Amino acid sequence: MKDISSTLTRGLTARHIRFIALGSAIGTGLFYGSAEAIKKAGPSVLLAYLIGGAVIFIVLRALGEMAVRNPVSGSFGEYASQHIGPLAGFLTGWTYVFEMVIVLLADTTAFGVYMGFWYPDVPRWIWVLAIVFFIGAINLLNVKVFGELEFWFSLVKVVAIIAMIAGGIAVLIWGFGIHDTSSGLSNLNAGGGFFANGTGGFLGCFAIVMFAFGGSEIIGVTAGEAEDPERTIPRAINTVPARIMLFYILTLAVIMAVTPWNQIGDEGSPFVQIFDSLGLSSAATVLNIVVITAALSAINSNIFGAGRMMYGMALRGQAPAVMRRVSGNGVPWMTVVIMVSALLVGVVLNYLIPDRVFVVIASIATFATVFVWLMILLSHFRSRKQLSAAETAELKFPVPFWPYLPIAAIAGLAFVILLLAFDADTRVALVVGAVWLVLLTAAFRLWVRPAPQPVPAALTEPAPEIALP
Repeated sequence: MKDISSTLTRGLTARHIRFIALGSAIGTGLFYGSAEAIKKAGPSVLLAYLIGGAVIFIVLRALGEMAVRNPVSGSFGEYASQHIGPLAGFLTGWTYVFEMVIVLLADTTAFGVYMGFWYPDVPRWIWVLAIVFFIGAINLLNVKVFGELEFWFSLVKVVAIIAMIAGGIAVLIWGFGIHDTSSGLSNLNAGGGFFANGTGGFLGCFAIVMFAFGGSEIIGVTAGEAEDPERTIPRAINTVPARIMLFYILTLAVIMAVTPWNQIGDEGSPFVQIFDSLGLSSAATVLNIVVITAALSAINSNIFGAGRMMYGMALRGQAPAVMRRVSGNGVPWMTVVIMVSALLVGVVLNYLIPDRVFVVIASIATFATVFVWLMILLSHFRSRKQLSAAETAELKFPVPFWPYLPIAAIAGLAFVILLLAFDADTRVALVVGAVWLVLLTAAFRLWVRPAPQPVPAALTEPAPEIALP
């Protein structure tokens, strides 16, 4: 192994980064969470996804501006430390790791459920244990191997979604004896109209919608290992939000145009229903292959993102120094080991409470996701305020319509957090999130020695260590 002051390897191309971001953001939230969002809001869920897509685009543009100007490992955790303060960076970095761990627990649990389709007699925890170790081993390989694997995982999902969109549109145009073509898109306004469940249903779906877009911020984390950050980061950011909006909005619009929205969820996944509409006899098997690939992709990219965040925090003295250890092929191996160890909790939960574990885990992640996005926007806002006019003019990837778009996004995300308090299903996430932030603040005050100097761009200097009790 290399010494703890060793650096990461820059080996991710623009192709890798685009699909890593897609892999993290298109997964369980789309394939299963979308059915719950449709049930809450009806056809107006399309407007909610459009608004959510616009917000995440602003967040990514703010993150991209900072990442192009200062591409470091640790990304938005480092930016929060630089522009707001060490406590803000500590809260942001560890909350992102917390978010990734919670999402990973949900995804590994989902993988166990998917495998149960073919092997119903095998206990779910065995599949969870197997996938944790498999993906952990992948993340210990050279970063280019990880990037290639994630590219192919994500490509399967993208091709499957495009096939569903094309098939649904074909059903709408030609009918094939399973759809009345004269009805057109009338299903989008049937069953109570576009806002079928009123304003309350429309607002209630935002927690699910914002969770579904969570993970896109991994683009910033990849900057520390991008071969050409000034070129690859802007390209990835400018294409991924549009693709996410296309995959979510167009896919769900086609599904609800073919199948009345109030029937979705009663007969299974909306994606299964599209396959059934096409008369594909092996619909369930095809869907299972796709969702397994989606789960593998999300687990893979989220272990990567959380590990790199912990590595960057260790360099700033906000995590134990052992997390700075880098292998001979440029991988922070100790952070991967730590993530795999954390995911073993999921194995235990799937052994103890297999029927309730997914709901228990998934209900917590929205708060962490929205909090991280808010800190990215606030860090960007402060960074802009600290720049001179000349430095602002030299920005290579500035946020458009500054400061109006970032302010609008901050207000929107604050409103989403407020909405969590008014829904019994999401209130627990608000409580857990508040307790988490209080505990982190106490840990920072007790154990972390704030570093007086920012981490240099090269990230080669060892940082102060945590004074563990």
